[in-house]
Amino acid sequence: MRAALHILDEHGLPDLTMRRLASALGVQPSALYWHFPNKQSMLAELSDRIVSRRSPDRTDEEWTARVATEAAALRDALLTYRDGAEVVSSTLAMGLGSTVAHDRLASAIAGGDFDDSTVDQAATAMLHFVLGHVFHEQQRMQYDSLGARPEPADGIEADASTPTTEFSFGIDLLVNGLLFSSQQAIDRS
Repeated sequence: MRAALHILDEHGLPDLTMRRLASALGVQPSALYWHFPNKQSMLAELSDRIVSRRSPDRTDEEWTARVATEAAALRDALLTYRDGAEVVSSTLAMGLGSTVAHDRLASAIAGGDFDDSTVDQAATAMLHFVLGHVFHEQQRMQYDSLGARPEPADGIEADASTPTTEFSFGIDLLVNGLLFSSQQAIDRS
């Protein structure tokens, strides 16, 4: 997995092949199939390693702060590796890998005393937001490194927001939506 992570960082997901990994390890590609039945299962293991970074344990925080902490820790873990969001997203879309990222978000959201269905749906929505945001962020970083993103037109100021402020705004929006829907449910009863 260390060799696979190194290839991912150096060359990106499209060039992370079983042949390249075998070459980096000095073995025949068929030797890798002893450990992984196919590339997708290797990527699932890679995905699990990417998201396994623990966030600071802050059980004493209010649930809204814990959600923000978990989401930020997941963002940081994804940003640690080139194409990290794409690896994790594609693995989850195939139903492979662990549910640790979803479960950590769900645990934090559950602190708001929501029913199980709401916790699950909110964690899923938040996970999708984090993956999508980081995927977009990593794409921009790659385009910037290649000089492929155009400069703002004359007379148009560059947006003062940063990926971090945009991310925080999105997480706050989702948390506030949960608070609002919770208040609406209380008001109806």
